Amino acid sequence: MCQHCNYSELLMGRDLEPLTNRVRVLEVVGGNPSPLSAQDIYATLNRSSAINRVTVYRILEMLVDKGLVERLSGGGRSLVYGLAPNENHPAHPHFHCKSCGALQCLQPGSLKVDLQGIEHSFAGEIQGVEVRVDGICRNCLRKA
Repeated sequence: MCQHCNYSELLMGRDLEPLTNRVRVLEVVGGNPSPLSAQDIYATLNRSSAINRVTVYRILEMLVDKGLVERLSGGGRSLVYGLAPNENHPAHPHFHCKSCGALQCLQPGSLKVDLQGIEHSFAGEIQGVEVRVDGICRNCLRKA
């Protein structure tokens, strides 16, 4: 769990009641150093207290819709979930290992994205940017 985030306050700030399972989902997502699949979130929650798998998916969908959690491409067709950028968690790029499939958070500011060119040539409204760098992680390189 992130020691800087008050998940109940984050929920209330988005007009959501801080129900136990909502807080638990945010604690798992916020307490992990890298994004997790819905299955991983479910398995983690279910170890400590029974929860319905559909409930986890519904909560994740609601948290994405409310901008508290972001859904990211985890490689292939998989999706993973991480905390959406907030005052304690700045936006950051991710590294995807093409060998083992791991998705790791990179330091905020480690990769600069300049949207000015896109904003001048794109007639729509940009609401988010997902930056993912693909390659081979250190662990897979050692094994090779």
